[in-house]
Amino acid sequence: MIKVKLKDGLLKEVALGTTVLSLCKELSNKLAKEALAAKVNGKVVDLTYSLQDGDEVTILTFEDNDGKDVFRHTSAHILAQAVKRLYPNTKLAIGPSIENGFYYDFDSEHKFTLEDLALIEKEMEKIVQEGYDIERFELPREEAIKVMSEKGEDYKVEIIKDLPEDAVISFYKQGDFVDLCAGPHLPSTKAVKAIKLLSLAGAYWKGDSNNKTLQRIYGTSFPKKKLLDEHIEKLEEAKRRDHRKLGKELKLFTLMDEGPGFPFFLPKGVILKNILIDYWRELHRKYDYIEIETPLILNRQLWETSGHWYHYKDNMYTLQIDDQDFAIKPMNCPGGMLIYNSEMHSYRDLPIRAAEMGKVHRHELSGALHGLMRVRAFTQDDAHIFMLPEQIKDEIKGVMSLINEIYTCFGFKYEVELSTKPEDSMGSEEDWRLAENALQEALEELGQPYKLNPGDGAFYGPKIDFHLEDSIGRKWQCGTIQLDFQLPQRFDLSYIGSDGEKHKPIVIHRAIFGSLERFMGILIEHFEGKFPTWLAPVQVKLLPISDKYQEYASIVLKKLKSEGIRAEIDSRTEKIGYKIREARNERVPYMLILGEKEQEQGMISLRSRKLGDEGLVSIEDFISRIKEEIASRSLSFE
Repeated sequence: MIKVKLKDGLLKEVALGTTVLSLCKELSNKLAKEALAAKVNGKVVDLTYSLQDGDEVTILTFEDNDGKDVFRHTSAHILAQAVKRLYPNTKLAIGPSIENGFYYDFDSEHKFTLEDLALIEKEMEKIVQEGYDIERFELPREEAIKVMSEKGEDYKVEIIKDLPEDAVISFYKQGDFVDLCAGPHLPSTKAVKAIKLLSLAGAYWKGDSNNKTLQRIYGTSFPKKKLLDEHIEKLEEAKRRDHRKLGKELKLFTLMDEGPGFPFFLPKGVILKNILIDYWRELHRKYDYIEIETPLILNRQLWETSGHWYHYKDNMYTLQIDDQDFAIKPMNCPGGMLIYNSEMHSYRDLPIRAAEMGKVHRHELSGALHGLMRVRAFTQDDAHIFMLPEQIKDEIKGVMSLINEIYTCFGFKYEVELSTKPEDSMGSEEDWRLAENALQEALEELGQPYKLNPGDGAFYGPKIDFHLEDSIGRKWQCGTIQLDFQLPQRFDLSYIGSDGEKHKPIVIHRAIFGSLERFMGILIEHFEGKFPTWLAPVQVKLLPISDKYQEYASIVLKKLKSEGIRAEIDSRTEKIGYKIREARNERVPYMLILGEKEQEQGMISLRSRKLGDEGLVSIEDFISRIKEEIASRSLSFE
């Protein structure tokens, strides 16, 4: 007999060689039905895995992200099996799980269409109903190459040849279908009860534009049809909120062929952008930050010092000036280090909190570009805090407080993850222990729930990531706090300590919006373009009933603008019903109807997005009301 340790710390005695699935059956029939895989000693494994003495075991279900990954990875194999049945000459590339679904890349002479997806989906359902057991087996390297060569699977052969000489080469078999795969997988195809193929796309083999373009089929899957239906409904809601569609309708930004990945902001979009920047500046003054600005283009020597020239050059735009190599900055950090080093600092000066709203450029592949969410030029709201070791915890708490204030202002809930030392880390064990303890203690002292991600920190230090949840439940990674011991070393940063000697400061890298452009895209979708009044590019639309009330409308407009309210007149010779519908489509928070009655009484007829027709209101009362709403940054906009 052996003992294994369960998730709750309970020790369970089982026979040597007991599989994870057998363990599940011993624990509960319900768990055995819901189990998809397991995490044993931190590694995700199949349910057929044989347990050893001392193993730490966590059973994974569809509630767990790792469980979802296994479920959808198996779904990708079912997709590949269905395609091979219907189009036998197709060659297989790769088919991973992704967030909320999976995809598989195919090399096929047949050009897949949306109509084909329905046919493939039916074949997938047939494979599920046939309920094939999924079996893992391993082959020696040369035999693995031979098997895949005989099947004409050129991409699989290339994958095997790229593996290390001592790599375990494993395959998974379901019925007559065999695929090269590290796994893990479900024990049977029959668990995948609900499948939906969603879209088609092109994808370069290995992401290299010099390679062949493959056909990618995206899909999603669930253990219950009800869950699939809810997901499809959420996808439809996401389509309605698509920031690219709303950005065009609301005249916020546009994307042009002349600048792929370089968004053009229209007047209303610039207003929204400036509101966010003004709010950012206001809060950073409150939290005692100084604001800096670093150059857009810096020389090769700087990027060599930072390490970017050697590790990030493919993502950078480079140029020559006076026969010297330069690069457009892909991030603000190195420039921030130079500013710190531009003068000598004492321990009495620290902490120094230097914030920058800096424009950066990164060379993204054209296929990865997506509206404002993935662009080649964006504004990053970086800050670098230079501090003493004993200040780490308090500074982390201050950043957490600032981030919380900003996110709650927009109505976002968020989750926090703490990522610790990875295998390829730099720096001493002592530095890492100090940093990780400081981050953990700061989170716990603030009472902030967090998820621990062991080994997922940056190579230069541990980090805290913030995942926003929008109004339809989607998660967006935006804010981050990263501790860095490496750039102070690379740039030889120092301060004079109380002992009169030079010491190296510790640096916090910190972003809240992350990318300002991406954050705007998230806000557009979060609010569905119905911005709260303080954010709305146009807060009030004046709608004169006819031309003879244009002069009165101009008087009202002047009063509103003098109070700092963003307003405009719809002066078109259209019927008032049409003007109201148009203003509603533009998601304007307030409409003022102006006609004979309003002019005679010096009043306005008010319509709000929240309450509809509110009747006659004095101009002064309305101005007082909207100014209070703007000043408080109220989210009560519906």
